Amino acid sequence: MANKRKRWRLRSYLLSYDMNLIVAVIFLIVFGLIMIYSSSYYTASLSQAYNYDPTFLLKSQAKYSVAGVGIMLFVANIDYHKWRYFAMIGLIGSAILILLLLVPGLGVTVKGATRWIKVPGLGQFQVAEPVKVGMIVFSAALICKYAHSLDSWKILFRVMAPTAVISLMILKISNNMSTAVIVFGISFLMVFMVHPKYYPFLIMGLAVAVVAAGVIYYTLHMPETDSDSPFRIARIVAWLKPYEYESDTAYQSLQGIYAIGSGGLMGKGLGNSIQKLRIPEPYNDMIFAIICEELGIFGAGLVILLFIYLLFRLYIIAQTAEDLFGRLLVIGVFSHVALQAVLNLMVVTRLFPTTGVTLPFFSAGGTAAVFLLIELGMVLNVEKWGRFKREQEYREQKL
Repeated sequence: MANKRKRWRLRSYLLSYDMNLIVAVIFLIVFGLIMIYSSSYYTASLSQAYNYDPTFLLKSQAKYSVAGVGIMLFVANIDYHKWRYFAMIGLIGSAILILLLLVPGLGVTVKGATRWIKVPGLGQFQVAEPVKVGMIVFSAALICKYAHSLDSWKILFRVMAPTAVISLMILKISNNMSTAVIVFGISFLMVFMVHPKYYPFLIMGLAVAVVAAGVIYYTLHMPETDSDSPFRIARIVAWLKPYEYESDTAYQSLQGIYAIGSGGLMGKGLGNSIQKLRIPEPYNDMIFAIICEELGIFGAGLVILLFIYLLFRLYIIAQTAEDLFGRLLVIGVFSHVALQAVLNLMVVTRLFPTTGVTLPFFSAGGTAAVFLLIELGMVLNVEKWGRFKREQEYREQKL
């Protein structure tokens, strides 16, 4: 009878959810859907690719979001400890997915970049999103294995090397530097959070700062860019000298700044953006600029506060996780959301050169929505087990 009661308690705890996290996620999803419709209805109504349907992108994103929430709740009931057994599959699967981009008929090239795989009967999906999930699981398992010897440079290199290889593959094969940086950055932050010393990261940070300063100095003193210049150098030059390239390379970022500046305190009103008629694909990377124009500082501040609250909940769950593997899984998801949100906001506000980083929950993209919700499903399970362990310890103390 006692064992039966104990099993019932275990099941009741594992079937419950962290409602604070779920409410934050649902709020972000709904807010994102509203802004996707507001920023896309005009473009979609004039586009044959969207069947001249002003609600095309809204319906598409809503479909993936609903499916993603269902998958998130399903994953939330899978014991997160089991993911550790699939760590190597996460690494090998990530490498295979990236290599599939080279297969004729599977890899889809858009605007010179091959970042999607076409699956017959299912459409296409962006390879980077499942790779992020796979590398979070792999990195968490690998760091756990070497957690007690990370202060060795040899071990630190061994832990970071697989992610560096995957990031390099993303960069070379899909020509996607922003995703390569994010994938590497996730593992880097996971190691940083559990590393016993800070000086290796200080050294690496200084090295990155020196390289960045060198690149900026080079771009400021190089001859005027032309059509043969590498596009990343051209983007940096356009970032440093925007008004010299306002008709081409800097056009999108300047239009975004105009949108932000015209929003004022309360904005022009939902759906009343003018700049969405000028910004290419305003429902993707630049959607935050539309939020600023239509909802003003108030709307922009609300978005930022929602992300801060989501990250705060992830931080709390990481701190109360049952074990190191669970803590690292949550840190990985935290790093993913934080890096992507911060980089996107920096790009839109011209604090960083233009790059293809989307804003989680807001930018249109079904694959990104589904796999981010899968990550949050793992977080929910980590929180359940941590809560169950604390409750169990409390009961034992009372006895």
